[in-house]
Amino acid sequence: PINKLKIVKKRTNKFRRFQSDKFMRVPESWRAPRGIDGRMRRRFRGTPRHPKCGYGSNKKTRGLLPIGLRKFRVSNVADVELLMMQNRKYAAEIAHNVSTRKRKAIVERAQQLNVVVTNANAKLRSEENE
Repeated sequence: PINKLKIVKKRTNKFRRFQSDKFMRVPESWRAPRGIDGRMRRRFRGTPRHPKCGYGSNKKTRGLLPIGLRKFRVSNVADVELLMMQNRKYAAEIAHNVSTRKRKAIVERAQQLNVVVTNANAKLRSEENE
């Protein structure tokens, strides 16, 4: 990476939906509380925190991988060529629906161009039976 900034997360644990621990029918994914008398909506003391814009990440580090690069989804070798001059800013991530044969070609070309591939050894079986 060009300049490695320290990635600071203001909050690492997820915002859980109110009473999702109490009832199986209430999933954990966040939804805003809407009850007319609900203490969560009225933000009473002792209730969990709500998500707010203040918890957002620094604009410069938002979307950065821990290695300091941003993801760029790649489906073929031509997409890797786009990262030729941006290999210190972006890391390639091979799309999930790319075949093993194309993956090998993508990884090989990425090594030549010095591009980081985050999931380089996904879907590659070891060839020990030969």
